[in-house]
Amino acid sequence: QVQLVESGGGLVQPGGSLRLSCVASGRILSTISMDWYRQAPGKERELVASMTGGGNTGYADSVKGRFTVSRDNAKNTLYLQMNSLMPEDTTVYYCRYLRVWGQGTLVTVSS
Repeated sequence: QVQLVESGGGLVQPGGSLRLSCVASGRILSTISMDWYRQAPGKERELVASMTGGGNTGYADSVKGRFTVSRDNAKNTLYLQMNSLMPEDTTVYYCRYLRVWGQGTLVTVSS
């Protein structure tokens, strides 16, 4: 059974950077896409970034040019490099593999 564990969240000032990690345990296929989502209180979960098994990436308009998704298949790990963070990026970030979700990691952007 696959489990996902996110880490790397925390408090950062506007304009700062954070790198989130999502480590998968169990058997996962490198050919299957993995995604980063985020969900603010009272809002629907939003797709932030995706990486296909072939290495293609996609981003929400709100994070294009600031966030970069990457994947290390040898380590079963998905990353999200977040630069130029803004207060509106504050929320819980989740990774997803097929129907499996991690527990989330909180990112707070505040001065």
